[in-house]
Amino acid sequence: MKYYIIVASKDHVTKGKENGFAQAGHGKKTQLNKLKRSDWILYYSSKDTYKDGKAYQKFTAIGQVIDNEPYQVIASPDFKPWRRNIDFKSSNDLEIRPLISELDFISNKKKWGLHLISGFVEIGKSDFKRIETEMLTEKTI
Repeated sequence: MKYYIIVASKDHVTKGKENGFAQAGHGKKTQLNKLKRSDWILYYSSKDTYKDGKAYQKFTAIGQVIDNEPYQVIASPDFKPWRRNIDFKSSNDLEIRPLISELDFISNKKKWGLHLISGFVEIGKSDFKRIETEMLTEKTI
């Protein structure tokens, strides 16, 4: 079992959560090929909306891969993205900044954003569990 972070805007993550799928790299298949059934994903959203969005910088979804391979859909005549089916858990959005010093996959704590720039990052189990614990903890107001 492996653990990954996929980077996407909050609005795109919300659409995937509502429909039980993950996309990566603007619908490209390459990164999704790395995922295997039972792997875990976290979504990180640097922006609230695609293109001209405002900074968000939070983990926005957590889920487990439940299919065996990527599949392609026709979203529009000129957009045919690849997807994976995901069992998303009910979770809270989680700010990344308070966790940066504790996350092993971020080796340069001052330039932490560089570790997410590829849009698809494998992380260790301990980092995943640290983030998961916070995201699945019920928040009180």
